[in-house]
Amino acid sequence: MGHNHNHNHNHAGAFRWSVVLNALLTGVQLAIGFGFGSLALVGDAIHNLGDVVGLLLAWGAERLSARPAQGRFTYGFGRSTQLAALTNGLLVFGAGLLVVVEGLDRLQHPEPLVAGPVAVAAAAGIVVNLLSVRLFGGHQHLDLNRRAAVLHLLSDAAVSAAVLISALLVAFSGWVVLDAITAIAVGVAVMFSAWGLLKQALAASLDAVPEEFDLGQISGELLQVPGVREVSQLHIWGLGGGRVALTAHLICEVNGGRPSDSLLRDAEARLHHLGIAKTTLQLEQFGNPLPEHAIGHSD
Repeated sequence: MGHNHNHNHNHAGAFRWSVVLNALLTGVQLAIGFGFGSLALVGDAIHNLGDVVGLLLAWGAERLSARPAQGRFTYGFGRSTQLAALTNGLLVFGAGLLVVVEGLDRLQHPEPLVAGPVAVAAAAGIVVNLLSVRLFGGHQHLDLNRRAAVLHLLSDAAVSAAVLISALLVAFSGWVVLDAITAIAVGVAVMFSAWGLLKQALAASLDAVPEEFDLGQISGELLQVPGVREVSQLHIWGLGGGRVALTAHLICEVNGGRPSDSLLRDAEARLHHLGIAKTTLQLEQFGNPLPEHAIGHSD
């Protein structure tokens, strides 16, 4: 128990410090980007701002997943993170589009650029993002929520590296148009990332089957339960906070000789092994529902 508590405390600290560091970095990059004429650095700052929001969402998801259902919210509060992700995706996509539009305008009307401060701010972006990754330690592969945060931080480090290279090239060549070209590339990258987030959030809002689950595989697993002949009315959807729900009708053999309770326990155990813990299963015989005790629930 103490081990789990320490892990939760360490990961909360990782989220906290990553948010603080990336928020400070965003402010510095925006100030230098606007002050010294680098649109590419402004685009990097917007990407880092998306990091801050994404980290807050991931952190909030962990906290919300621990809250019990109450009152009218019988499924809990996990879906608030899906709504937040949808909002975040729209904001980040809009910001990326703005950077692309401004970059195209800057190609037509180049402006002076002081490369030194821009290069320093971009290098700081690389350091901060890699340090934030380090804060999560070596256990991020065990948790999809934290792994997504780490991958986002790594992508931001790559964007900062592109801005750094652009600033150095401008310093040595004097070709200021490189900053606008880099800004457009950064804006497109931000929009691409936001589009992926938007698609996932919209799919989750429409109760789509989570991407990590395969309907055919789950149906096949249920058909492996002794006594089950068919699977119908199979529905799987996400509840937020990493939780998944499933409902299904299991059509059973006539005179199968197997107690309903035993069959339900077997089916629920197989689903739990696949990562689905909240299930509602109803047993039927050739379309005729069995008594009420043949309906099983697990949380």
